[in-house]
Amino acid sequence: MPLLGGIRPPIALLCVLVLALAGLTAKVLGPAGEQLVPEAVLSSQQHFAEDGAIALRASIDERVTDLDRTAAALNEGSPVEPERVLSDLGKTYQKWTGTTVLDVESGKVLAARGETIPLGWLDKKVLTGDKALLPRMVRLKTGDVRLMTMAVLDWKDRPQQLLIASNSLSVPNVTLGQFRSMAVVATGGEILATAGFEQSEALNSDQERKELTFVQKQMSKLSAQAAKETEQDPVSAREPGSRGYPGVSGTLLGESYNGRTATAGYASLASSDPEEKKSVGAGLGLTVVALLPVLQQHAAGPGRELYGLLAAGALVLLGLIAVAVLWATVQRPLLRLFLESRRLARGDLTRPVAVPRWGEAARVGSALERLRAQLGGAGDEPADRRNRRTRFGVRGPLAVTAILLLLWCVPVGFLLNRTDDSVSIPSAMVDDQRDRTDLVADRVRRALNEAQADMVSMSRLIDADDTGATRKVLEAALREHSRYQALYLLSEDGDVVARAGEEPSADWSGEEDLPLVRVAGKGGKKPVIQVGASVPDKKGETVVGEVRVEFLNSLLNRPGLGEVRVVDPKAETLAASDGFLAFEGLPRDALTDLVKAGGAQSGTGPAENGLLIREGRGVTVAAAAPFSGGGVASDLGWTVVSWQNAKEFQIAPYEREDRSILAGMLGLALIVVCLGWVFLVVARPLRALAASAEKLADGDLKTVHYPRYQDEVGAVVRSLELLRQQLQARKQNQARRLAEPQPVVRGR
Repeated sequence: MPLLGGIRPPIALLCVLVLALAGLTAKVLGPAGEQLVPEAVLSSQQHFAEDGAIALRASIDERVTDLDRTAAALNEGSPVEPERVLSDLGKTYQKWTGTTVLDVESGKVLAARGETIPLGWLDKKVLTGDKALLPRMVRLKTGDVRLMTMAVLDWKDRPQQLLIASNSLSVPNVTLGQFRSMAVVATGGEILATAGFEQSEALNSDQERKELTFVQKQMSKLSAQAAKETEQDPVSAREPGSRGYPGVSGTLLGESYNGRTATAGYASLASSDPEEKKSVGAGLGLTVVALLPVLQQHAAGPGRELYGLLAAGALVLLGLIAVAVLWATVQRPLLRLFLESRRLARGDLTRPVAVPRWGEAARVGSALERLRAQLGGAGDEPADRRNRRTRFGVRGPLAVTAILLLLWCVPVGFLLNRTDDSVSIPSAMVDDQRDRTDLVADRVRRALNEAQADMVSMSRLIDADDTGATRKVLEAALREHSRYQALYLLSEDGDVVARAGEEPSADWSGEEDLPLVRVAGKGGKKPVIQVGASVPDKKGETVVGEVRVEFLNSLLNRPGLGEVRVVDPKAETLAASDGFLAFEGLPRDALTDLVKAGGAQSGTGPAENGLLIREGRGVTVAAAAPFSGGGVASDLGWTVVSWQNAKEFQIAPYEREDRSILAGMLGLALIVVCLGWVFLVVARPLRALAASAEKLADGDLKTVHYPRYQDEVGAVVRSLELLRQQLQARKQNQARRLAEPQPVVRGR
């Protein structure tokens, strides 16, 4: 009889799985695996660095695109004096720290604005070769690093000129919490720019200054490690098939000081995404590092370890009882039937069959005893024993076993380790929600400012009298920027003079008191966000661009931040990370109050623009960041608000609850697999066997019995077939003897 079939394998598997689940329970429900710094805090630092890297890369690419587009538009028009070029460039964009125009042949500076740009780095390699006109990083005498962006101005009958614009390699200018810092790191670990340290310069106490010194040292050390980590290829740095940030990102743990551990997240600007291969920022080899010292998490006490051991011990005890029930009520009677049937099939009819007490095994045993009696010529059994039936049979022990295991699965999985609204959320998580929301708000504000600056740039380059040339400028801008769904030039009467992209979705009013960034489309399917700029020297003519709502939605969709929305001063939704109805309100009154309070809320959670919303058994971490920082978008009164369920955080209470649920679900899976196996392989075939044995004992000798499985039940079926053949042969012999003539006995 094969060892892989029958009743033994599922019972053995049940023993193994119970022991394995008990060991897993003792490990995961105790303090094992709990870190001094919650995994949620580490993941948040990684996401923070990714947000900074995305913003920095977009900023670099945007500056290069703006300068190239401005130079291309100037080259197509009439020659412009260098001073006029820099003047118009400065009025349109306020993103460069310094601009210069120089003669390519002589190297003479023709015009300069803003910060003085050193020219010692210029050589023939900058203007020729495969890497011609690519941005260069240059260190000033002050020690600061500047990114130099270049474009060639080329007019007929004039020598070529080189337009150079410099800007700092700074991370987004957002408000960072105390001791939170960010850095831009070059290949090799050199720190090019930092943010956050200047906000801690005003610390007064010696202890706070020592902590600042500790943070600065850790930033230098961890930045070198991060630069080394980001030298990997973005594809090989991740597990096969995994998604997420397209570049290289991760977390680092530093040293501890005064109960705080330095945690850092890093993210490279380089990406494996084919759509970003043209990114200039991705080719600079830069890395963004975000560092935050966090309070160490208290390790679980002995009670947690004892809890895990008690839960594991209870599972082992109930599992042993369940196995004993299956062994005594299913396995042992079935093996006894197998031995008895084989004995009868061999012709050993001397001893009565040992009939089990109940269930299908009792029915089969009774049928075997009747067959033994028939083969031995002892007649049939009494009717009361022959017709004995059991209602539940093997299903009864299976139900008892399931109940025993459920006595452990249900309490562990669904009753113990349950969390409520009293769970303590680490303050670092609230700070991260606030700071990341502020970073997203800064990115959206910059995107709208850039869009309006694009309109100003185009308004200075187009010729309103030449419709064909104007259309070409608009189409070129639409190809270069994915943020627009339509660009068009309006006349003083509001008629479309030239257009690129879709049809205008809303009218643009020429009133002077209206903002340059507007929202229309109320009552429609989605908001219409318009940016515009008046054409110089053309009264009433305006260049208008419609920003795609999908573009804003993509800026809000960041992992680990929950649901993010952009709302107007009335708290009506204009864009969202996860779908929305146009101009719908926020789902909770607490979020609306947070927005209307200008991002400041107290009483229900931490101050400033982060709070905890406790409702029922759940906790929600929320934050709001109004637009601020300059530009036309800062006057809109818009706010970025984000919120997420605290259960999504990888902190100890929620992890224990998840582990308990996992243990309970694994226990349920154990019940389904093992007991389902017994039911399908043993219980159902045994019921069919009992019915077949009783029919055979009642005299059905025509039905042939075929074993379906090579196990105990199959062995009993084979024995029944042999007994059927023996009975059939016996019956034929008796009929033959009755048919033969009897000899006549003569008397003397």
